[in-house]
Amino acid sequence: MTTARSAIAPPGSAGYYHCVSRCVRRAWLCGMDWLTGKSYDHRRDWVVVRVNELASIFAVRVLAYAAMSNHLHLALEFDPAWVEQWSDVECLDRWQRLYCPADYSEQQKVNRLTAWLCQPERIAQIRQRLASVSEFMKCLNEHIARLANLEDGCTGRFWEGRFKCQRLLDEQAVLSAMVYVDLNPIRAAMAPDLESSDYTSIQQ
Repeated sequence: MTTARSAIAPPGSAGYYHCVSRCVRRAWLCGMDWLTGKSYDHRRDWVVVRVNELASIFAVRVLAYAAMSNHLHLALEFDPAWVEQWSDVECLDRWQRLYCPADYSEQQKVNRLTAWLCQPERIAQIRQRLASVSEFMKCLNEHIARLANLEDGCTGRFWEGRFKCQRLLDEQAVLSAMVYVDLNPIRAAMAPDLESSDYTSIQQ
């Protein structure tokens, strides 16, 4: 039986997590498709840029990540206490960086933020979502899927259902997950050593 995500990562609780997302339909996240001869290495840049962008918005610390040929590994730390240190304006500004129509003018953004400041329940919900592993992974996976589907000229799922998430319960589990993520490219023969493991956190 599948464990509910809310049981693995309860809303409002701090924790460490190992998250994995896999592609469907023989889709390639990155690397060389030897069947067609097409390289998808540029998609790794999408992952790195998006992970760094989201890390600057969410109450998260990215401990490790690795973009593989058809899946993505991340080791993450979330702590709602970090969100509580932010003012309401900072929380709403971060949220607008995630969810704001591309054609909004600066004045429209200000008007929107001003309206939200009068809605304490909305602000509380936004604070919770900025410390949510599910929200983080949704913002990462949906962004990559849109870019990949546009490039592939298709629609539908890019990822294999919801991401898999394992809570890391102690320091040893956290360290083991970080090592596992960092060594993934070497085990998959994508790199001979850590120094040449492109698009991983340890190289960055």
